[in-house]
Amino acid sequence: MTREAGRRDGLDEQAVLLMAGLADLAVSTLSSAAGTLRGLLRRSDTAELAAQAENELVARGRLALDRYAAVPPAHLEILARHARARKDADAV
Repeated sequence: MTREAGRRDGLDEQAVLLMAGLADLAVSTLSSAAGTLRGLLRRSDTAELAAQAENELVARGRLALDRYAAVPPAHLEILARHARARKDADAV
């Protein structure tokens, strides 16, 4: 056996082990999610829980839009407001 063949076998084995690990992680995650879903479906207040989740998602969406979609005021507009405020303060 040459070094190249040994290295290739090692890489192949490592790839197989990585894929097996990812598959195991996916299965355990899905089974955990299914258990959580079963628990939620057994609750008597599922409708209220869904309504609260909807309200929270709407609030999060509103916050995200306010944070990323709002255009900040123009720099010169801010300076003009400060100058006017100073002028009004000096006049008093």
